[in-house]
Amino acid sequence: MDQSQVTEASLEIWRTLPAAIRQDPSLASFRQEHERLHGPDDDPLPNEDCSADDGDDNSKEFITIKVTNPSQNGGDGTDSASGKLTATTTATATPSPRAGNKHQQNGEKHGHNATMDHGGEGDEHEVTMHSMHGHPHQQHGKVFSTVKISALLVVWLIFTGFLMSKNEKELEPRQMSIPEGRIRTYILPDSPPGSRVGIYLKGAFLNDQQHNMTSNYVSVNLQLLYTNSNTSNLTNIQDHDVKHVENVTDAWLVPVPAYPDQMDRMDEITRKHVFDIGTASHRKVANGKAVIRVHMSSNVEADVPVKFTYDSTPIDKETGVIYAAIVLLGLYVLIIWEIVNRTFAAMIASTLAIGVLAAMDERPSMPKLISWIDVETLLLLFGMMIMVAILSETGIFDFLAVYAYQVTNGRVWPLINCLCIFTAVLSSFLDNVTTVLLMTPVTIRLCEVMELNPVPVLMSMVIYSNVGGTLTPVGDPPNVIIASNSYISKNGVNFATFTLHMAIPIAIVMVTTYFQLRMKFKTISDLRFSEPQDVQEIRHEIAVWQRAAASLSSYSKDEDLVRETLLKKVNKLSRSLKKKLVSGSVPVEYKATLEELKNKYPIRNKVLLVKSAVTLAFVITFFFLHSAPDIQKLSLGWTALLGAVLLLILADREDIESVIARVEWSTLLFFAALFILMEALAELGLIEWIGKQTENVILSVSEESRLAVAILLILWVSAFASAFVDNIPLTTMMVKIAIGLAENEALDLPLKPLVWALALGACLGGNGTLIGASANVVCAGVAEQHGYRFTFIEYFKVGFPVMVGSVIVSTVYLLFAHVVFTWH
Repeated sequence: MDQSQVTEASLEIWRTLPAAIRQDPSLASFRQEHERLHGPDDDPLPNEDCSADDGDDNSKEFITIKVTNPSQNGGDGTDSASGKLTATTTATATPSPRAGNKHQQNGEKHGHNATMDHGGEGDEHEVTMHSMHGHPHQQHGKVFSTVKISALLVVWLIFTGFLMSKNEKELEPRQMSIPEGRIRTYILPDSPPGSRVGIYLKGAFLNDQQHNMTSNYVSVNLQLLYTNSNTSNLTNIQDHDVKHVENVTDAWLVPVPAYPDQMDRMDEITRKHVFDIGTASHRKVANGKAVIRVHMSSNVEADVPVKFTYDSTPIDKETGVIYAAIVLLGLYVLIIWEIVNRTFAAMIASTLAIGVLAAMDERPSMPKLISWIDVETLLLLFGMMIMVAILSETGIFDFLAVYAYQVTNGRVWPLINCLCIFTAVLSSFLDNVTTVLLMTPVTIRLCEVMELNPVPVLMSMVIYSNVGGTLTPVGDPPNVIIASNSYISKNGVNFATFTLHMAIPIAIVMVTTYFQLRMKFKTISDLRFSEPQDVQEIRHEIAVWQRAAASLSSYSKDEDLVRETLLKKVNKLSRSLKKKLVSGSVPVEYKATLEELKNKYPIRNKVLLVKSAVTLAFVITFFFLHSAPDIQKLSLGWTALLGAVLLLILADREDIESVIARVEWSTLLFFAALFILMEALAELGLIEWIGKQTENVILSVSEESRLAVAILLILWVSAFASAFVDNIPLTTMMVKIAIGLAENEALDLPLKPLVWALALGACLGGNGTLIGASANVVCAGVAEQHGYRFTFIEYFKVGFPVMVGSVIVSTVYLLFAHVVFTWH
C-alpha cells in the first residue's frame, strides 16, 4: 500500500488492533507512518511474517474456504469442533500469530464451517474437510437456515406481542399501622379478575424458618362483606352498610420479633402470600353482591407499622412452572445443538421468559429487570478482564508457560497435574472466576509450547477449579450464600468448621477426578491435534486476522482502508491453506529446545510487569480480606474494578480503545441475560417448585430414614439442578429448605449434615454442563478469544461423568460420616 494513503484517522483505527497484528509486515505502511509522526514504540514485537506467502499482496482473488477440523478421537469428548470464520464475529483479545506455537482448534465462535467469501477476480475455490462429528445444522444448508429463522421469528412474534399488549406491573404500596389490640382492615377497591389475591407486607418481620423464635404474629385473612346495593363508595363502607361478614380464607400468620423494641433495629423484609377465595365467592364479588376486605390484627404489645400492597392478578405458579420448564428446555436446545450463539440464545430465552411473565400479567418494570442483574459479578469479570488484557502484553503468560515446561521437563501429565492442583488450591481462597481468568491464558500458552490441544486441558483445569472452590466458604458463590446465612452461622458453621468438613470429601473427589480424567484421555494422542502443525498454524492465523477485520465497520473510508489490508492478508493465508489441504501436508516434527523457547518468549515489558504485579497484589490481598468484613469494606466487584482503574493509571495507556476491545463483551452479556432468565424462572415458580418437591419427599419417609433421605435428596437435587440452572437462586432456595427441615421439631434433623450436602451438591454440580458454573462460561469465553472453542456437548462428555462421580463420592462420605458415625 502506498504510504501516502495512510491518514491520521486510519492510523487511529490501526492503533486499536491487537499488537501482534500491528507489527505484521502486511501493515508496514501504517507502522512506518506511525513512527514518522509519533516516534518508535518502546516495546516493539518481533517484526516477523508468519504467513505462508504464496501470492502478491495486491491480488484481488478472494476465495471461499469451508474448513472443519477433523476430530482427533472418535467421540471421546476431545474432538475438535468445527470453526466458523465469518465477518460478523466480534474482535476480542487475540494472541499473536507467531509461527511454531499457535494451533487453531476450532476457528471462530459459532461452531459452523469456516467460510470466507469476499468476492473478487479469479475463480472461486472451495475446499471442505468434513468432520467426523460435525454438528447437525452444519449440513442442512438453506433448508435448515429457513426453518431456524422461521422458528425464531415465531418466538420473536410471541414475546413481542405480549410485551406490546401488556403494561408493566406496578403495585401501589400503602403505609399503614396495625394498632395494638385492635383490627386494621382494607377494602379492595376493584374486583379481581380471578379468585386469587396476592398480599404483600413489608416490615420488621421474621422468616418462616424463625417462627420458633417468637410467639408474636401478625394475622391476615380475607373476608367478604355483603353490602346494601346502594353503596357507592366501596372504599369507605360504614358499619350500617354491611349486612353480613364472611371469612373466606384461613389466617396467614407472619412472625414478628418477640420484643417490640427489636423491630426498630431490624431490616425490613417483604412477605408475600396468595389467597384463593374460591369460585363461588369470586362470582359474588364479580356480580356486585359483595366486596373483599383484608382483615389484619396482631398480638404484639405495640403498633406494627407495615407497607401494605395487594395484587389482584398474582401469578399462577402451577402454570408458570410449566412455562418455565419449556423456556429452559428451549435454551438448552439452542445451546446444545448450537442453533445460535450461546449469548444470543440466552438473550432469546430471557426475553421469552419476560414475555411469558407479561402474558401472565406479571411484566416486570425496567428498574426491576436491572435489579435482577448481578452487577457485582459483572464488575468482577470486567475488572479482571481489563487487568488480564494489559498483563498479557508483558509476555508473562508465555514466560510462565515456558517455566512450567522447564520444571516438568516437558512431560505432559505431570505438567497437567501441577496445573490442575495449583488451580484447585488457588480457587479455594480466591473466587474461582478470578482464578480461571488468570490461569486460562497461561494454560493456553503452555499447551501451545508443548504442541497440545488446549481444550481438554482447559476442561480439566476448570473442573478442578470448581472442585477446589468447594473447599472453603469463599471459594464458590453457593458457599458464600450458605456461610453468610445468619441462622447457619449462629449454629456453629464458621470458616474453620466449614473447611474442615469439606476437606475430606474434596480430597477424595480430587483423586477420583484425576482417575476419571486419565481414563477419558488415555493416551497423549488424545491431548494432541490430529492435523499437521503447519495446517493448525495457518488456521489460527486466519482466525486472528479475520477477527481483526470483522471488528471494523464500513462507516468510513479509513476503516475500509485498514480492513481491505487485513482481508488481503486473510486471502494470502487462505490460498496457502487451500494448497496444503489439496496437496497434503507432511507433519512437522518440531520440538523446540528449552533454550529456544526461553529466547523466543522473554518478558517483553518488565516495567509494565512490575506495575501489573503491584496491582494484582492489591487485588488479591483484598480478595483474601473479603471474608473479614471488619477489616475491609470492599466487595469483590469493587476490588476488581478499582484494580483495573489502578492498572490503567499506572500503565498510562493512550490507546485505551484497544484494551476495552479485548474485554469479552459477549461473555458479560451472556451472564446478564442468564441472570435475568433465572430470576424470571424463579418468578414463574420453577426454583420454588424444585424446593417444594424435595421437601415433600423428605417429609413422606419414615423417621429413622429421614436424615439419610434428606442428605441424598439435598445433595443430588442441588447437584443436578445446579448443572442446568444457575446455582445462586437455587442455593438461596435450598438454604431455606435445609433450615426449615432442621427447625421442624417433629423431624429432629441436624442442620450441619444438610449444610454440607447442599454445599457439595451446589458446587460440584456446576461441573455438569458448560453453563453450570460461572467459571465454566468464563473459561470458554477466554479460550474463544484465543481461537480455541469447545462446545456444550464436548464439555458435557467430560464434565457430566466427572460430576456424577464426584457426587457419588460425596454421597458415600456423607452417609458414613453423618448417618453411620454421626460425626455431627
